[in-house]
Amino acid sequence: MKRSRRALTMRPCGPAACALLLLFGLRALAVCPHTCSCTRSHRVVDCSGRGLSQLPDGLQHNIRTLNLSRNRLQDLDGLLGHFAHLRTLDVSHNRLDRLPTGLPRALWEILASGNRLRLLDKNDTAYQWNLRALDLSANELERVVFINNTLSDLRLLNLSHNKFWTVPTNMPSNLETVDLSHNFLVQVLPGSLDRLPRLTRFYLHGNHFSSVSEPAFGRLGALRLITLDDNPWACEDEENITGLLAWTHQTSARVLGCPCHTRHICGEAHLAATGVWRYTSHTQRPLGGGAREVVTSGRWSKSASLGLPDDSLFPDGNGTSNFSLPANHLVFGGGFSTSTTPRSRKAKKAKAGGVRSTNPGLRTCVPDALFLNVLLATIVFSAF
Repeated sequence: MKRSRRALTMRPCGPAACALLLLFGLRALAVCPHTCSCTRSHRVVDCSGRGLSQLPDGLQHNIRTLNLSRNRLQDLDGLLGHFAHLRTLDVSHNRLDRLPTGLPRALWEILASGNRLRLLDKNDTAYQWNLRALDLSANELERVVFINNTLSDLRLLNLSHNKFWTVPTNMPSNLETVDLSHNFLVQVLPGSLDRLPRLTRFYLHGNHFSSVSEPAFGRLGALRLITLDDNPWACEDEENITGLLAWTHQTSARVLGCPCHTRHICGEAHLAATGVWRYTSHTQRPLGGGAREVVTSGRWSKSASLGLPDDSLFPDGNGTSNFSLPANHLVFGGGFSTSTTPRSRKAKKAKAGGVRSTNPGLRTCVPDALFLNVLLATIVFSAF
């Protein structure tokens, strides 16, 4: 008597099983280049200090932060444009003689200090509409060219430790902080500062100024801090220096390093009546915003380290970067956004467990809605 054999058939996987397969499949595809280190999501990639002379292979297209600092990179033209989600690019301390062409237009911050840049052409930043911070310090720049009505979101511009002789003209109009310290500046051309209504911090110490015309800073209505020390002021030339000295005592902004050694701090005319003078230094963070660690490296100007309440990611002295956003919005570091909106305590928790299949064949356990939603959210985060 022959026994009939029952064929074993595989039932279609349920939603949870399919989601798990998709999740593990995406994780398997997320590979970190062997010369770099990555976060679990592979969206924050640190390839700094690896002796790289070319862009490493295997970078995901959806990375958010890429640190290529302290390598031997000479040319990145056209190699970064396909990283459409890239927000922070750190190419500081390499051998670049120009800013890479074809950069992603989604960038918020470009850190390119310590290279060999000689010129910033108008086309280098023409399409960086979302750029908020640009650090070109410690290069060999003598001239930068900006196009009118571009870089409207740019708030911080670091041009310290370069070779400028005059203050750049036509700077983006929404700038809030400009660092031109430790250059060779000898004059402020007429009209150079007329289109900067939001400029609050202006670092000019360590230059070659001997005098500045009286109305040079008069149009900076939002100015709160300016540094003028370590300049060879011609104090004996009363005709050219008197106007500047009068401005430094009448302005409401804080002036660090008053010309002609009248005092270390002047300005703050609204406090002069009470005789309140407070000591500060260039390495002090004027608006000490909160900071958190991001995968970037480098060194911000020793004499003009900034800690602004928003949009700041310039490296500080310990090789990390300070970036502060409103407390309910986190972007860099993990490559995701989250909200701190409080959850009501009355919200009921979903019951644990699942529904067991009554089929005597292959039994599957279908998870509840809460587990499935969390799993699908993880898949979407990994994919994008």
